[in-house]
Amino acid sequence: MKQITRLLQGIWCILLVNLVSTAALHAHDTSRSGEIQQGITGQVTSAADGQPLPGASVLIKGTSQGVVTDFDGNYALAAGDPDAVLVFSYVGFKTTEVPVNGRDVINISLEEDLAQLDEVVVVGYGTQKRSDVTGAVVSVPKERLSNLPVTNVSQAIQGTTAGLNINQNSSVPGSTGEIQIRGVNSINANTSPFIVVDGSPFFGSTNDINPGDIESIEILKDASAVAIYGTRGSNGVILITTKRGLSGKPRISYNGYAGLESLSHKLKPRGPEAYVQKYAEYMRARGLEQTDVLPNTFEIDNYNAGITTDWLDAVTQTGVIQEHNISVSGGTEKTKYYVSGGYLDQEGVIKGYQFNRVSLRTNLDMEITDYLKVGTSAFFTANNYDGGRANFLFATAMSPYSQVYDDEGNYEIYPMSPEQLFENPMLGLTTDREERDKNLTGNVYAELTPGFIDGLKYRLNVSYVHRPGRLATYSGRAANDNNGTAYIRNTEENNWVIENILTWNKDFGKHHIDVTALYSAQENEYFASAVDAVGFVNDELSFNNISAASNISAGFIADNVPRGSYSWQSTLLSQMGRINYSYDSRYLLTLTARRDGYSAFGANTDKYGVFPSLALGWNIHNENFLSGSDKVNQLKLRFSYGETGNQAVGVNQSVTTANTVLYPFGGATSVGALAGRIGNPNLNWETTASGNIGLDFGFFGNRVRGSIEAYKSKTRDILLERNIPSASGYESVWDNLGEMQNTGLEITLNTVNIQTDDFSWETSVNFSTNKNKILEIYGDGEDDIANRWFIGKPLQAIYDYRMVGIWQEGEDPSGWDPTAQPGDIKFADLNGDGIIDPENDRTYLGTSLPKWYGGLTNTFRYKNFHLSVFLQTAQGGLKNNSDMSYADEAGRRNTPAEVGYWTPENQSDKWPSLRYTNTRGYGYPRDNSYVRIKDVRLSYSVPSSFLETYGVNNLTFYVAGRNLYTFTDWIGWDPENDHDGRGADNWENNYPLTRAISFGLNLSL
Repeated sequence: MKQITRLLQGIWCILLVNLVSTAALHAHDTSRSGEIQQGITGQVTSAADGQPLPGASVLIKGTSQGVVTDFDGNYALAAGDPDAVLVFSYVGFKTTEVPVNGRDVINISLEEDLAQLDEVVVVGYGTQKRSDVTGAVVSVPKERLSNLPVTNVSQAIQGTTAGLNINQNSSVPGSTGEIQIRGVNSINANTSPFIVVDGSPFFGSTNDINPGDIESIEILKDASAVAIYGTRGSNGVILITTKRGLSGKPRISYNGYAGLESLSHKLKPRGPEAYVQKYAEYMRARGLEQTDVLPNTFEIDNYNAGITTDWLDAVTQTGVIQEHNISVSGGTEKTKYYVSGGYLDQEGVIKGYQFNRVSLRTNLDMEITDYLKVGTSAFFTANNYDGGRANFLFATAMSPYSQVYDDEGNYEIYPMSPEQLFENPMLGLTTDREERDKNLTGNVYAELTPGFIDGLKYRLNVSYVHRPGRLATYSGRAANDNNGTAYIRNTEENNWVIENILTWNKDFGKHHIDVTALYSAQENEYFASAVDAVGFVNDELSFNNISAASNISAGFIADNVPRGSYSWQSTLLSQMGRINYSYDSRYLLTLTARRDGYSAFGANTDKYGVFPSLALGWNIHNENFLSGSDKVNQLKLRFSYGETGNQAVGVNQSVTTANTVLYPFGGATSVGALAGRIGNPNLNWETTASGNIGLDFGFFGNRVRGSIEAYKSKTRDILLERNIPSASGYESVWDNLGEMQNTGLEITLNTVNIQTDDFSWETSVNFSTNKNKILEIYGDGEDDIANRWFIGKPLQAIYDYRMVGIWQEGEDPSGWDPTAQPGDIKFADLNGDGIIDPENDRTYLGTSLPKWYGGLTNTFRYKNFHLSVFLQTAQGGLKNNSDMSYADEAGRRNTPAEVGYWTPENQSDKWPSLRYTNTRGYGYPRDNSYVRIKDVRLSYSVPSSFLETYGVNNLTFYVAGRNLYTFTDWIGWDPENDHDGRGADNWENNYPLTRAISFGLNLSL
């Protein structure tokens, strides 16, 4: 009931905003209706195909008065001067001036400007015409950033771009995906791409970025595109540009949705009858006498009383999600603003899980003089993950003959008593838990354009980030903790960046050159403190009075980190130069070099590294032999080669540290030193050298367009945490060792299949394949089997026995696996010695990295209806399946109904006997390929002829579905999720994939 109430509240908020806005506008429009009738109306369309141009700017020349066109390209402008001149402009089209000459209706068709059409691509430290881009730069489709029930950017862009692989490891509210661009370039160091927002490095989680504020996202993939980011570019770069104001009247926009969430797929535990049958088969398989129908007292009592519990139903609920965003933008020719606020609230499908976010943003641009422009980009985000949580793993394991509550209405601690392996899954709901973090980021810029040198521009970027976080938990008597345990951790991160950017652009006839120079400094500070306490008289104070505990100690911050408190600081100093040259828009050249110095590297090394790149481009379609062709609209060949770095190793890895320890001495407590981490003064960055060749094409009026990319990268001096002899007093040390290689092919294809006045059908396909290979590890040519690193093989290797079936009755295992019995797993005897042992019979079976992945989007338009269907796929991966390995617990827990077992009457060749004990630790690796209906969205845009009456520019209603269905042979909760609901102590993993259906609207005034 609570979930339905919250959903209705969300829908009510949406309708209320719509009704209030419409009513207010109706009243406002009535008061000025005479003025509009005396003004000018019309439609702005494309001269090429007659399609309307929504968002085109219509200004009265010489004033700040203007409007933008609605979804159908219509506008209404009050212009009292019959001699006024209207200025029509739209990105990618030629700006056109039209005298009014006393007319009250002016329709205009804008001509495409192929040069301006390319001026929308954001690259590092600036923009470029797309036709002049020499690197592998791809834009994420803008429609993916709206009308979807997603909580962060990674969910919105998953599967949309070739070379971009996002593994959504968990559906936990507030969780983020693992982002990779063109494979994995490192073993132990960070492999996530570098994120830049509005030109400044981004510090924080993708949860901190409101998708509703994003104008565009560009993915930089090859060395030419990312080398300008030096030691942070080896894993690719994501450039995010947020919305900014445009000159004209204030534009008010609202978008919001409310939706319901449910389990996308249920791996149901066995029902009561099957559970009883499984126990009987288990006892028979073990040759044990079955004295009762079930093993535990509570189970027997409930069986006799006919009492059962659906634990999956008990711990789950209908999830509710709602989000509301409102923004105001506008300005004059000199001052432009964008202000927004957003609220997201999500209650998960597993009880206790929730996430809510409050976000505020303000972007301001001011032209102080003809040569000075200043502005800001500031935002604040508060994320809340509060709440105790039910244990999903325990719920799937619990006997159906058990109860949630005892006779007094309290949670039954051990519902399968006297079995104490699994507690009541609901106990976590009694835990008092607060987890919150904030992000306050402020960016300020000043742009100076001196007139004494034509094309010269200087820009100063200054950004500051403050990120506090807090986690506090308390478990008491209701959670089976009779002493009471509290834990508090506080963290604080502060970062500042100063960038000096000098650019110069100049045309010399057919020659064009632009130069970019950068000098920047960055500092990062981090501080954390923690305390835990045990022994409270009662549970009333929770974690709010730690001093009331009988035993207080400094808590652990993280592995191998001193107890109590911890802090670090690092700095980065950088210089960069880039030259872009083009001749007649045909021949292109880009030269880049960046020099970075990172404070965390070793004292015995040069802390500075230089990362160069070169790129060439040839716009073949601009050659004389293709000029005027109505078949070939774009054909560009690109090549790039360069080096990037990876500094992603923690502070203090290059120095030896010691931890303090308390010990008794002479009847008193003394403080001593204990070996912490051994440092490596020679530690330096990884270097990745990569080459890329690409072909961009557009045919038949650009109705068929796309790109083909092939690349090869080689990473040397890999940042690797290697084991060392324990006699040294330490266990491991960071070092620069080994080499790795990535090769891949990426294909993007966009087609306009059908296009008429009333109907259109467009298709977008992206395909990516990446082959990862370790070339060297320690320099001795040997594999590291313990870590599953194999020379010549990819990372994330599956190294295990090869299952070839199940031993059946009548088969003789004596010359193969002498201890095997009927119903045991039959493993391949790889060396033929008649013994299955780990040294000789385990082998490389594959990798969890997919062989290829991609996405397919079909978009249909019929008049004012739009339908978009997006399919996502990953193929050829191998993953251990923990849902198939419960046989060793079969007598003590419930198991999935889809997981069978061998019996003499049903001699399966797939499932082992319930007698079988997995003493060899076989991981049950299985192919986890899948095709998923990721997103389906149906929208309706209200006709402008109706909206004009109320002064509304745009009103769109939509229904959207996410994770609707997955086609796969995988047995489990989700083939993509690395954890499948396991990991009871890790809330990030203890959660299945969810399906969402949402209803929403977009409104602009």
